[in-house]
Amino acid sequence: MVVGVLALQGSFNEHIAALRRLGVKGVEIRKPEQLESVTSLIIPGGESTTMAKLAEYHNLFPALREFVKMGKPVWGTCAGLIFLANKAIGQKTGGQELVGGLDCTVHRNFFGSQIQSFEAELPVPLIAAKEGGVPTFRGVFIRAPAILEVGPEVEVLADILVPSNKSIDPNPTLGSQEESTDSKKKVIVAVKQGNLLGTAFHPELTADTRWHSFFLKMVDEIGGGDSRSICAVREELSFYPQPETDLPIFQ
Repeated sequence: MVVGVLALQGSFNEHIAALRRLGVKGVEIRKPEQLESVTSLIIPGGESTTMAKLAEYHNLFPALREFVKMGKPVWGTCAGLIFLANKAIGQKTGGQELVGGLDCTVHRNFFGSQIQSFEAELPVPLIAAKEGGVPTFRGVFIRAPAILEVGPEVEVLADILVPSNKSIDPNPTLGSQEESTDSKKKVIVAVKQGNLLGTAFHPELTADTRWHSFFLKMVDEIGGGDSRSICAVREELSFYPQPETDLPIFQ
């Protein structure tokens, strides 16, 4: 199995390393014609506006949209999730071009600036049921988006509790906050719709490869590979040691 990883900017090397740990080759994609050599694609996290400008410069958007329309598996993490959304708010002045296909509205930088990045334990019942391991996943959120609305065909895979005063005007230029009397609410941070997977956090920055394994099995189910040799990392993560807390825990 070979998986394409969009390599314009951001954490594409980390995705390729995670795939390698599962015995799968990841290839860097920078030009439209390179998409013809792969049957699945990961769009990594990074700076979404910069990635969009580079994709436009290389004339990648038409090829990426066609790739999605053909039903080929695509996974977007963080900035990649913004790329895949049908609608994005909270963008910089002038906005940015989107690939689309995922029936959801995403708020760019919902959780704040770079210094407000954090890690949190996310309940992931479907991932745990399919991939084994503990019932939570440690999500790394770096200037992360959130999913505000989803269509009827979108399956929610993970959400997170946030202060309810972080409610968003659905029609802002840069996004705004409105006070609320409730204490907590849930916002969506991972979804699946047919051939598309989206996560607001960065699984590639952890030692836990269950999201990558889940995506590779999507590829297999859709007909683009063979996941029988994939062995996801479960609870035995000692050979990829991590500090218990690298970033502030969101509470």
